[in-house]
Parts: sequence; structure tokens; C-alpha cells
Amino acid sequence: MKTSDFDYELPEERIAQAPWPVRDECRMLVMDRKTGELQDRIFRDIYEYAQPGDVFVANETRVMPARLLGAKRGTGGAAEVFLLRPHAGKIATNVSSAWEALVRPGKRLKPGAIVDFTDAEGKVILSAEVIDFKEDGKGERIVNLTTEAYPTLDEAVHAVGHTPLPPYIKGYEGDEEMYQTVYSRRESSAAAPTAGLHFTPELIERLKQKGVRWETVELQVGIDTFRIVEEEDPTTHAMHTETYTVPQHVVDACNEAHANGHRVIAVGTTSVRSLESAWDTEVGELKARDAAHTSLFLLPGSTFHVVDAMVTNFHVPRSTLMMLVSAFSSRDYIMNAYKHAIDSEYRMLSFGDAMFIQ
Repeated sequence: MKTSDFDYELPEERIAQAPWPVRDECRMLVMDRKTGELQDRIFRDIYEYAQPGDVFVANETRVMPARLLGAKRGTGGAAEVFLLRPHAGKIATNVSSAWEALVRPGKRLKPGAIVDFTDAEGKVILSAEVIDFKEDGKGERIVNLTTEAYPTLDEAVHAVGHTPLPPYIKGYEGDEEMYQTVYSRRESSAAAPTAGLHFTPELIERLKQKGVRWETVELQVGIDTFRIVEEEDPTTHAMHTETYTVPQHVVDACNEAHANGHRVIAVGTTSVRSLESAWDTEVGELKARDAAHTSLFLLPGSTFHVVDAMVTNFHVPRSTLMMLVSAFSSRDYIMNAYKHAIDSEYRMLSFGDAMFIQ
């Protein structure tokens, strides 16, 4: 097995640059994971594939306004701070908190540099002081955020921050809420669990009325989800670590579904990783988890203990997500499905169309 086995030619014009206007009217490629058989449908047709007693498990995380565009104090040079996660090394207050972040331009934002973020009138709303480099952080910095303009840091960040989009989406000026799922709750991620973008409140309600259960977990999605695997031997790749929570009621719902011969359908690879990470191999059962950490890397040959079907998007070539969906079915079936999708002009990646692998 080589990383190049999960590469494919992705024409730039196939990368969706905006969401489909009506979430559940996008296209959906349905694939039988055991035979590779394909069907072309639209997303709301997932109602036809769901059966009473099935459980959908989605990731309810919400994307933070983590992209901060400002100017370096003293020079006025344009600068960007991309918030990744809170840093545990400093006590936070209402108006001050340390974060791990990516910065640009990296060479000019060394410890001691301060970036100011202003409103439309030029008033400084938020400041970020670079405190240190983060060890083994791939260029990450530790920054201290402060505000004097708002009573809380959260309000200040929301006043000047932007929802970050993947690097392959360029120039999108539409509604940023379209990069959030309709069921998102707590802001905890730097990227969206995009398989869930296709659901509408009405579709979820129709599924419930059919006898399908709808449950949610939380996995805090990091930007590492966009990075490709650089090593030619994927087993040597260091998988990023993410924080996840699987409540007891989700465990109970999954166990009940399996006990009665029904399926657990994960909405997105982040839900897959949450559920499979929560599987306790020593006792052979699913366990509730609260703010646990996972670096689970699902490759062909991996065993899926919980998930029976998944809703997913089309993924970046040579990515860990290509390997995950190949593990769930087979590399050959997935590559054939992707060729069909590109030849059939499906819209690819985060704002693109969906797959349902069952």
C-alpha cells in the first residue's frame, strides 16, 4: 500500500467554489460498499435508503470565526492570525486568552510581534501578541489575544473574525452560514464537518417521522483535515490528534440499533472517527467519551466496529480521508466511484456533492 494508490486527477473546474443553493438538492452518488454498484441520485433521496430503526450520527460542532485579518503594529503590514485551539499554558480571563495559531507572514511574526484587528472605523477591537513558537507545531505560534473594546474576548473575535474556508475555495463571498450545518451548536472547530451541510431541518424531521433516530457527537475538526499525506508509506504518517465526545445516549442508540438488526449511519468522516475511536477493543463494546483525544487512522485493513454506512463528501487526493473511505469499502471501488463522479461532472470537495456508502 502506497500513498500514491489514493491519488487521482482532480480537474480544477470540478472543485465546487460555492454551496448548492438548496442544501438537499445537490447530487448524491450512492455506492454499495460490497459490490461497488453505483446509483446517481439527489441528496434528499437519502430518505428512501434510511429504514425505521436506523440511527444517523452527526457531528454537531460549529466552525469558529477563526480567521483574523489585521495589521502588524508598528509597520502596518497586512497580517493574518488563524486560531486553531486554546492553549493550556496560560490562565484565561474574559478579555485575555492564549491560543495556538497559524500566522502570516510567518517570517515577520516572531515572538514579540503584535497584530491589531480593527472595525470599519479603524478602532482596534482585538490584538494578538506572538508569545512563542509551538514545539513540533508545523510553524504554529502561541499568541495572546486581548480586547479592550468589548467586555468579552468572544464578542471581540466575533466582531472581527471570519469563518475560515478550505484553501481550495477561492473568492467565496456568499453567506458564511452555508459553511455551517443546520444542527451545529458549540463553536469548537477550524473546519466544518462538510458531509452534514446537505441536511435541512425539514429533511431531518422527515427522517425522524419515518422512525429513524438522529443523534449527535462532537469532534473538533482541525485544519489538518485538509493536509495531504506526504509520506509514500502511509503507515508512517503521523495522524493529527482531535478532541471528541460521544455521549452515553448515543452509545445506547447505537447498541439498540445493532441489537434490533438496524444500522448506524455516520454523517461524515469525523462522526466515523468519533464512533470508532469510542470502541473499546479490550471489552469489545462502545463506550461513552467526554473530551477524549483521538489520532485514529483508518486505512485499508482496518476494522469498523460501529459504523454500517456513511454519508460523506468527495475528498482531496492523497488524503487520510481517501484512505478512510477506501478502508470502509475498497480502494478499487472508491477510485472507480471517483472517476464516475468526475466524468459525470459531480461537484467535488467541501462545497461539493455527496456520497452515500452503504
